[in-house]
Amino acid sequence: MPMNIGIFGGTFDPPHLGHLILAAEAQEQLKLDHVLWVLTPYPPHKKNVKISPIQDRMTMVMLAISDNPHFNLSRVDIDRPPPQYAVDTVALLRQNSPKDDFFYLMGADSLGDLLSWHQPVQFVAACDGLGIMKRQGETIDTANLCSEIPGLEKKLHFLDTPAIEIAGSNIRERVKGGKQFRYLVPEKIYHYILNHKLYQT
Repeated sequence: MPMNIGIFGGTFDPPHLGHLILAAEAQEQLKLDHVLWVLTPYPPHKKNVKISPIQDRMTMVMLAISDNPHFNLSRVDIDRPPPQYAVDTVALLRQNSPKDDFFYLMGADSLGDLLSWHQPVQFVAACDGLGIMKRQGETIDTANLCSEIPGLEKKLHFLDTPAIEIAGSNIRERVKGGKQFRYLVPEKIYHYILNHKLYQT
């Protein structure tokens, strides 16, 4: 029986409570059977940003999602060389599960930048839907996007998500500065960061 699969991509450095809340909201609102956490080793748009080793990030994602049967870690980007473009990610997942429907999850800011993505027309064509997570009060003009990308309008699903002001960059800065970050990440991630001395330099 075909399944609805969510694609939740990111560097997850580290995975935090905001990621988990958004993934859970998408899973419920889009009626997804599974949400694939697609860990990107070397994101093309973060070439000059220092990123933690892939093994640490992979372990943290697995720790974060271990108690949710609807969440799974995908190695689709881990097991192939860069650049890991989203259009190729979706195509590879579809090859492995041709009968399933794939919904790519992204923030409204990413949707606004969609025309700058690698092969945006082909990317949208490869997806069955786009789950757009926007902040309260955030608006985006989709008219231009829809005129440039055929079929986009019918694939947009705007999700009603809570306001979450948690960012990986802020967590990393807090750890580096010796500030508390205990309740911004799952407990297992908190201890992993401390035990492995991540983000301290």
